[in-house]
Amino acid sequence: MALLEGKKVLITGVLTDDSLAFGVAKLAQEEGAEVALTSFGRAMRLTQRTARRLDPEPEVFEFDVTNPEHGAVLRESLKEKWGRVDAALHAVGFAPEACLGDDFWAADWNDVSVAVEVSAYSMRSLADVVVPLMDEGGSLLGLTFDATVAWPAYNWMGVAKAAMESLNRYMARELGPRQIRSNLVAAGPMRTIAAKSIPGFSAFEEEWEKRAPLGWDVNDSEGVSRACVALLSDWFPQTTGSIIHVDGGYHAVGA
Repeated sequence: MALLEGKKVLITGVLTDDSLAFGVAKLAQEEGAEVALTSFGRAMRLTQRTARRLDPEPEVFEFDVTNPEHGAVLRESLKEKWGRVDAALHAVGFAPEACLGDDFWAADWNDVSVAVEVSAYSMRSLADVVVPLMDEGGSLLGLTFDATVAWPAYNWMGVAKAAMESLNRYMARELGPRQIRSNLVAAGPMRTIAAKSIPGFSAFEEEWEKRAPLGWDVNDSEGVSRACVALLSDWFPQTTGSIIHVDGGYHAVGA
């Protein structure tokens, strides 16, 4: 039996086919899941166009993670469509330009609050949508970029990811009695649209290729997709509040 046979899986964050979320959606379908995507605003048309590259083409629902009304409508739409949700992927992140780059002090609270809301608190917003539809347990999964250290240029997005990693542990604590797991995958750097917005991203690429014990290819997200699909499935029934590193082993070695 396929890993996700019969599962209903909601996936956020698909923009183009180089999105990490796209790779997860594609593999989830291959492993038997019925998939739905979310997007909003100007990105909606781009997500719908990318969805056509999946087979079968999934429905794309509107969901601005900063708009509680969108969350309520999405929950009702999923209830009508499926009756339940078995798993959901949080692959949403954004930080204003001032939050990234050479000047850590350039961002004010207005900038930082956007980064924290969209990149961290939004995992709770996603939980508000799907948890009421997980009557028989389920899996919540998010994507992070190891926030245990301070990276050059990542700045306030790194702070937001640290908040997300803490939120993941609290969600695991709160949702465990309902047999709902909450985990994160800490992926190494991938050449996605999001990565291209980070000043100096090429330095990450070069460093990872040199130091990762298993090697690292910034254009190959298959390892990330496989880890995500496994965690969305029932194959990790006793794993929650965890961060699984899929980075070629980079996080485990020194200089």
